[in-house]
Amino acid sequence: GNGVKAGFLKCDVAGSVSFVLGSSRDITCVYDAGSDKPIDHYTGTIKKYGIDIGYQSNGVMVWGVVAPSNDVGPGALAGDYGGVTADVALGYGVGANALLGGSKNSIALQPLSVEGIKGLNVAGGIGVLTLVHAQ
Repeated sequence: GNGVKAGFLKCDVAGSVSFVLGSSRDITCVYDAGSDKPIDHYTGTIKKYGIDIGYQSNGVMVWGVVAPSNDVGPGALAGDYGGVTADVALGYGVGANALLGGSKNSIALQPLSVEGIKGLNVAGGIGVLTLVHAQ
């Protein structure tokens, strides 16, 4: 793949409301590139299309960030993300359940873990993820 594993994006997902058709959830995220690089903060939303997967508690989702280089820079993850086709996923060396977007559509997010979210199928779980850089 063309991508480099650049770090991890950890998002807290607001709880207490069920996802319904086309609904959205607020998220608060931190991007950790490891070593001595500063933590970068994002806010945003997850929009869900299709099945209702509602859950009551807050959840935490963690994605591996795959980028063109391991130095993505502040704010580079901002933007809209959507599902990828199998051949795009292959090109980036990520799974078909990854999301692609961010700066110049060059960032892939590979789902790693979901905590506190019962009954969520990560592969089919997200329609669009939007991240906004929080200064």
